Amino acid sequence: MCYELILSTTSSANLSQFNSEEIGFDKNIPDRLPLNHLLYANKWYVGSRTGCSCSFRHLYGHDFDFDSPEDWFPEEKSDIEATLTFIRLVRSLILKGEKVDCIDVWEGNHADHSHLMPVD
Repeated sequence: MCYELILSTTSSANLSQFNSEEIGFDKNIPDRLPLNHLLYANKWYVGSRTGCSCSFRHLYGHDFDFDSPEDWFPEEKSDIEATLTFIRLVRSLILKGEKVDCIDVWEGNHADHSHLMPVD
């Protein structure tokens, strides 16, 4: 089991130009993920240094805060930088007038439990 992050946008930009060892954008999205919940045509799988999306910081709980790192999965400085890279990219798309949404799920735990939530 792991975290999975998928993004959709109105932007036709090739997000794979931002790929590095810490973050990767891939148009090939695993079938197990809930693509039907994404709103926009251009869809991307967002992977971290581990291949899945586990190394990113993830929002957690009712207060929508970042969860603390787990003892069994130590956080690397590069994980924080990769999360910030993702945030900067989303902000830059929005500032250009593009629409963006994303789904961050714990694999195997996404069956119709989604809802829209605006995020600043």
